[in-house]
Amino acid sequence: MRVYLPATFSMLKALAVDGEMPVRSGYGFAVTPALREFYTAGDEEEIAHSAFEDAALASIRLLAIGEEQFPHRRVVVSVDVDDAVVDLQPEMGESVLKLDPALIRFDQVAAIHVDTEANEEYTAKAIEVIDEADLGQEDAELCVGDALDQFMAWYDPSELSALVELL
Repeated sequence: MRVYLPATFSMLKALAVDGEMPVRSGYGFAVTPALREFYTAGDEEEIAHSAFEDAALASIRLLAIGEEQFPHRRVVVSVDVDDAVVDLQPEMGESVLKLDPALIRFDQVAAIHVDTEANEEYTAKAIEVIDEADLGQEDAELCVGDALDQFMAWYDPSELSALVELL
């Protein structure tokens, strides 16, 4: 199953150095039966993009907790995991799942997505208002939406070491 994991740059560094990365709280996002049922139209790619966006939003929440090196860059790690380690959590959201064990290995990584420098302004503003957006404050929701509208750069797993070293 393809799973989208919210992350931070520090988590990417751990993956590069240790060859594995803990999954924060064990939660990830994927195209689940509940997510497919939620969408009455759209192809598999569009549905997968929805799960990816859920992970990008969760990355903003991780950044709100604090990140030293790149405090305004979302990170999403796309991984392929065995269905046996996945526990669907539809009561928490259509795309939500929990991984057990909550650890991914480098060989499970399919792609790495990172905000570009141009996106930092949008992400920084979203970090400031993420709690208000969660509470339904319209201006805050729009601000977070602006951050989610920014495309993230795509990296092949083979580029991880260079990405961590050069950024």
